[in-house]
Amino acid sequence: MSTITELQLLTVLAQEMNMRKAAERLFVTQPALSQRLQTIEKEWGAKLFIRSQRGLSLTAAGELVTKFAAETIEKEEEVREAMFALEEEVHGTLKIAVASIVGQNWLPSVLKRFVAKYPQAKVSLVTGWSSEILKSIYDDNIHIGIIRGSSDWKGAKMYLFDDPLYLVDTEISSLDQLLQTDRPFIQFKSDSNYYEEIQVWWHRQFQTPPKKTIVVDQIETCKQLSFNGIGYSILPSIAIKDADQNLFKIPLYNENKEPIKRETWLIGYEASFQLKQVQAFLEIVNEYISDQPFNHSLLKEK
Repeated sequence: MSTITELQLLTVLAQEMNMRKAAERLFVTQPALSQRLQTIEKEWGAKLFIRSQRGLSLTAAGELVTKFAAETIEKEEEVREAMFALEEEVHGTLKIAVASIVGQNWLPSVLKRFVAKYPQAKVSLVTGWSSEILKSIYDDNIHIGIIRGSSDWKGAKMYLFDDPLYLVDTEISSLDQLLQTDRPFIQFKSDSNYYEEIQVWWHRQFQTPPKKTIVVDQIETCKQLSFNGIGYSILPSIAIKDADQNLFKIPLYNENKEPIKRETWLIGYEASFQLKQVQAFLEIVNEYISDQPFNHSLLKEK
């Protein structure tokens, strides 16, 4: 086995663990895929997959070979990126991971510019929590990450923007109403310090917990529940910039009467920042920030 197509075949089979799904991804028929697999197993002199009604299972030999296949494909991609870095035109794959809220509300406009200017470049994008993004960087699975909250990252980093926090609701129009209302406080609990910041603010402001709470693990769920009148929540302005004008938005302040804000950072290793596709993306980010700075003035509380 020497061709990259066979490596890809094994990798896809190991990912899907299902002949039909793997065949669909590889754009081949199941009989053709089965025949190719038999040929590969003959070359290796070992059974790599065991079929059953529930799908495929890897043998011990299969685990070794599919790991080799995945590592070889990854290594080839690294070599290609290094080769493309020697050329003037931007090629290669930009591997980026971003906090979900940034991926939903800020990144699309930036990526639109990037793919329009550099059509030869590819983009691999994943979204998730900031801790997941940091792990992906530590494991060297991505080139750059965009995370929320203050960053103590020691590598290369770039400050993007911050956005203030607002208490939003369809009925509550002032903080004074919070101690009397029976409406639930809808809270977004993540792995970042966002939840903790809100708890600190609340107890400093009121000294007593809210009467009712609903805790969710997705900020978009929190947003939609509030927008539909289920209860009130505290959200960053990036999440509510296109909110209905009938929604009340009350800014939050710290003990120094300063707006409480969430920071957004772009981080990565210095080596990744030397890749042409990463440098090109950073240029687009800088252009976007200069042309369309994050506009907090759109959020005017009622």
